[in-house]
This record gives sequence, structure tokens and C-alpha cells, in this order.
Amino acid sequence: MSRRDPTLWSPGGDEPPDWTLPSWDSLPADDPVPRAPRTGQAPGPAPGNPSIGQRSATNLIPDELRPTILGVSEVTRAVRDAVRADERLRDVWVEGEVGRVTISSAGHAYFTLKDERSQLSCIWFRDDRLTSPFEPRTGLRVVAHGRIDVFDQQGVYQLYVLAVQPAGFGDLALRFEELKARLAAEGLFDAARKRPLPPRPAVIAVATSASGAVWHDIRNVLERRWPLAQVVLATCQVQGEPAPASIVAALIRIARYADQCVAAGRPADAPVVTILARGGGSLEDLWSFNDERVVRAIVTHPLPLVCGVGHETDVTLADFAADVRAPTPSAAAELVVPDRLEVASTLAAEVRRLTGVTERTVIAARRELDAERRALDGLRPAERLAQARERAGVLLDRATRTVLDRLSSARTAEGRAEARLRPIVALRISAAHAALDSGAAALAVLGPQATLDRGYAIVRRLDDGRIVRRMDEAAAGTLLGIRLAEGDLGATSSGPRGLG
Repeated sequence: MSRRDPTLWSPGGDEPPDWTLPSWDSLPADDPVPRAPRTGQAPGPAPGNPSIGQRSATNLIPDELRPTILGVSEVTRAVRDAVRADERLRDVWVEGEVGRVTISSAGHAYFTLKDERSQLSCIWFRDDRLTSPFEPRTGLRVVAHGRIDVFDQQGVYQLYVLAVQPAGFGDLALRFEELKARLAAEGLFDAARKRPLPPRPAVIAVATSASGAVWHDIRNVLERRWPLAQVVLATCQVQGEPAPASIVAALIRIARYADQCVAAGRPADAPVVTILARGGGSLEDLWSFNDERVVRAIVTHPLPLVCGVGHETDVTLADFAADVRAPTPSAAAELVVPDRLEVASTLAAEVRRLTGVTERTVIAARRELDAERRALDGLRPAERLAQARERAGVLLDRATRTVLDRLSSARTAEGRAEARLRPIVALRISAAHAALDSGAAALAVLGPQATLDRGYAIVRRLDDGRIVRRMDEAAAGTLLGIRLAEGDLGATSSGPRGLG
């Protein structure tokens, strides 16, 4: 029997050597990884699994040899940290063919760059994408500038794009991007410093070449759209090595001319807006408008400036520095002035609106005036007297009718009362007569006449008419009047005397 190679071992053979790891299916379910015994303790058999208890302690895995198990997030973070630690991946330029492009609802662009062997996922955020004049399309070969980073949630690495340009631009494109990034960091391209254009400029300054077709196109557009505007031309070279200095000088001349007009008391002759224009061309032809001196002159120019350089697809740093970018020189002229036909239409609409408002205002004022006139007519003395007289007549008629109605009602009530009271009055009168007769008979019996009829007399003093009741009331010589039952007698008192 040959000696077994210590580096080989089969499961069906003899006891495995000490350096081998136990197979995963031989471990107990409740302890998938065997633990090394503590110092000073002998390994004992595991409950319910005597085979493990019979195994030698040397088969257990020590701590330093146990595998380190990481979570998915830990692995992703480790890869992300490694990628971010690599200086080369923080600022990269990647060239490749654009795969499928997807624009999200938020405006972000997702695409892939690929070559013959690999592909790279890319994301271009909305704010960076909208500032770029170039959009990636499927099948185009482009150069993307950005950084490599890891997206933790999906565990993928991708290129976070800052700018995209067609491939093949060479050193000028790199110089363009480098200068753009540096000037943007200074805040020269900030939207906050952009100035609005005047709505109807009276004087417009144009900085361009006098010999090119651009100047004629701008003049024709201005004459067609807004012939009221005056144009001041500051000629300059727009191509070649002297062009940047010439453009800067032209902008300075425009600013100086505006200051001179204001100082001379002619502010209406001073330009209020500037157009910087040039026709289309290659990147090399338009490089004058990428010069740092031109960019800084545009930023410091005192008038609002519209840049119309090249065609719609041409982009220069002057476009970013200008207050307004126009795709072409003709478009720049259209942006500076309004269309006279549109202005005339707007004015006609305003005239119609103001006419309607005026008519409605006049009609409302006339109605108010009529109401005030009627109110004043009612306040005139003659009118008020006539109204008072009319009210008095109405009240008199109403009072007369009321009195007559009341009199008629009273007469009717009296008639009804008379009809009811007539028999009652007759009965009352008859009863009164009977009572009177009875009283008269009683009075006749009790009265002085009855006493007189029985032979008595009433003696009165003639001087005062008092009845004499005692003898001392009629002194001698006192004139007396004696009333009998029938008639009166005169007598003289002889004084008191006794009865014989």
C-alpha cells in the first residue's frame, strides 16, 4: 500500500488530516460553525450528536481561520470607497458609442457608452443636461466628462456625466471645457447676473464685422420688425488672432459712446442694448468668442448684451456670458426688438379694450348722473312744496273719509241705541212719574201747605224774612207777614203778651 499524499484526501478514505475543514452537511443544524473550546476546557460531545463529540478537537476551526461573512451593503460600501479613493476616477473623459438613451420624468438622462468589449452605465442630471447644447443620441460616438461612482441601492458603478460633446474635437474641445469650468466657478455664467432686455429699444448697438453678411441680415431684420430703432455699428474682427482684442475694443467703444451721449445731455441717442454677432463656422473659426478676454468684456459690459454667434448648434463661452443667447445673428435681432405687426395688433386690441371700458364707464356715469339729477329735482323748494301739498291733500282726503266713516258709524250706532233705548226710556219715564206722584202725595201730607190747611199760619218778619218762632223774636212794632192756607196777611206786632 503506497503512502498517501498528504495534500489529497477522499471522503471515503481514512480519517481526514487536521488541516481539512469539515463539510457543511456534517455540521449540526443548531450550530453550523463549530466553536473552539475555551482555554482550559475539554471539548465535550454535543447533545444529540455523539459523532461530533467523538471528533477530535483539532477538527474545530479556530477564530483566525474562520471565514469573514459580509453583508451586501458592506461589500457595496467597500467597492464604493475603493472607487472614490482612486484619483483617476474622480475626473475622467470617456469616449464611446451611445447605446439606448432614456429621459426620466424628472429630466435626467440615462444611457450607456460602449466599445467592442465593454459598456458603461451613465447618468446625466437635468441641470447639467439643460445647459449643454449637445444631446446624446443612440449610435453617436461621444466624449463624456464626469466622475465614476457606485450607486449603493443597485450595487452598480456608473459615470455621473457633467458634459457631453461629439468625439473628435481634440485639444480645442478640452480647452473649451477647462476654460468653461474655470469661468463658471468664478460665477461669470450665473443666471442671477443676467439682465432683462428693454422692451422697445430706441437705439441698438451692434458689434460685428462690417464686411460680412451678418451685418446686413441684422439691419434687414431690425428694419422689417421695428423700423423706429436706430442702429450704431461698432466694427470689429470676428476671426483670427487679432479678433479677441478687436471684439473687446468694440464693446468698450459702445460703452464709451453711451456715456458720451448721456454726458452731452442726449440720453435718447445712447444705445440701450448690444448685439454681438458672427456667422457660422468651425470650432477654430469661432474660437475668438471662447477667448477669456472676450468673456470678461461681455460680463463687464454696461448694457444688456445678446450674443448671436454661429448657427444653432454652435456654442461658445460668449453665449454663456451674455445676458441672452440667440441661436443665430438674425435671431438675435429678432430677440432685441418686437415685431411691429404684433405691437400694432396688441395696440388695436388694447384700443378696443379701452374703448369698451370707456363706454361702460361713461354709461355707468350717465346712470349715476341721472340718478343724482332725479335726487336734486326732488330737493327743489317748488318740487318739495308741490309734494308737501300733494301729501297734505292726500292726508286731508284720508282724514275726511275717516271722519265721515266714523260719523256714519256713530249715526248707525246711535240709531241702533235709540231703537233699543226708546221703550226703555218710556218705561223709565212712566216709573219716574209714578214715583213722582207718590212722592208728591207724601210731600203734600208732610209739607207746610197741609199744616196751613189745618188752620196754622207761618209768621215772618218782613224786614229779613225770618220765621218767627218765639215771642221775643217779634218786638212791638215789628212788621210781620202772615201766610195762611190761602193768601198772606200783613200785621204789626204789639209785643209779647200772655194768652188769655
